[in-house]
Amino acid sequence: MRDEYDFSKAKRNPYAKALKRQVTININGDTIDYFKDMAGETGIPYQVLINLYLTDCAEAKRKLRLTWMPDSETAGK
Repeated sequence: MRDEYDFSKAKRNPYAKALKRQVTININGDTIDYFKDMAGETGIPYQVLINLYLTDCAEAKRKLRLTWMPDSETAGK
């Protein structure tokens, strides 16, 4: 190894923005099982499938539609 390296002509990694970040999220068991089953069918790891799905949602700017019921409507159910 050299004592010093010259990085004056170095270029930034053009793929650096595309690097993945590790995060911790809580996903219910049924959802994990669904993606694991799909992974068995496709041969693609389930984490990759989840990432592909979420990426597709983000790129398409999909929004989750939630409808909240007032407590009076849910009482007794």
